[in-house]
Amino acid sequence: MSREIILYIAVSLDGFIAELDGSIDFLGGGEELLEDETSYQELMEKIDTVVMGRTTYDQVINELLPDQYPYEDKQSYIITSHVETDSENLIFTSQNPVELIRGLKEEKGEAIWIVGGGSIIAPLVEANLIDTYIITTIPTILGKGIPLFNELEGPVKLTVADVYVKNNMVYTTYSK
Repeated sequence: MSREIILYIAVSLDGFIAELDGSIDFLGGGEELLEDETSYQELMEKIDTVVMGRTTYDQVINELLPDQYPYEDKQSYIITSHVETDSENLIFTSQNPVELIRGLKEEKGEAIWIVGGGSIIAPLVEANLIDTYIITTIPTILGKGIPLFNELEGPVKLTVADVYVKNNMVYTTYSK
């Protein structure tokens, strides 16, 4: 059995994962979290690998959590053209995202989280390699930005597995 590939990401109401300059300030929203939302914790319990692009990695280590890399206990693959020295759980690679995921899918392990960004997600969607899409919609219209989905060659048909609203955000899970 191959490993599950999960895209877990937040988007604006009009489908953007970031503003044109890469800013993700809209994700904060300033809303007080009134309801306990556990989808992130549930995701962390079922994965052992994260895959992200270099821009996303830089945002995580420089803006979101500069004091501690949040996925230290997971195997991390950073897809980048500027390969750096790997550490035990941090691998920098220039490998094509589709080739990387196809290889990882066949290795033993738990689920794999596709963290972002757009240049990593697009080829994986195009190749229909994502098994589960967990998309949190933030009720903010940006008007322009970096889209979650780029133009594709054909439809990728999915099934709605779950939808709920918590803390003024819509959580939707789709599966292949």
